Amino acid sequence: MKPFIETFTGVTFSPLAPSVTEMWIEDIAHALANQGRFSGHTRFRYSVGEHSVRVSELIEEWGHPRIFALWGLLHDASEAYLVDLPTPLKDTPSIGEPYKRAEIALMQAVCCRFGLPIIEPAVVRKADASMLATEVRDLMHGDRDYWKKITAEPIGTRIRPWGADVTEYEFLRRFEQLGGLHHG
Repeated sequence: MKPFIETFTGVTFSPLAPSVTEMWIEDIAHALANQGRFSGHTRFRYSVGEHSVRVSELIEEWGHPRIFALWGLLHDASEAYLVDLPTPLKDTPSIGEPYKRAEIALMQAVCCRFGLPIIEPAVVRKADASMLATEVRDLMHGDRDYWKKITAEPIGTRIRPWGADVTEYEFLRRFEQLGGLHHG
């Protein structure tokens, strides 16, 4: 039997052998809304789900196509099944390499399931970096030396984090708004 997790909707899902028929947007929205960015070490509760919504909205604000904004919304979808591993751990070969292989396989399944191009658009990385700079400014101790390597500019508005229920609702609303496919 393959290792599996039970999802919010009751699906038994194998993150190490993902099946697109067992992948539901409701599970992704729920899990990411309840998962903290920066391993939960922000000054205020802030989720991966909210981050994803904000990345998606930023891509649209910059005038890019809806499919790129949908990619932005789902760019961390693998973390619904693998959890968000902090970058310093992802960069450690003994931990990071197996995680990255699993993350790539999951993101390929996400792309297939939700009709995304298999290659992540460059604008998604750019928006992700801009949101990281904003999150460091608004939610972390941004004056630390290790944050100074961030070259992206933060957005103009300050983050006022949402609760988990609002985040889950906003994630699903955004998915519908972008024409995401729920089933099939």
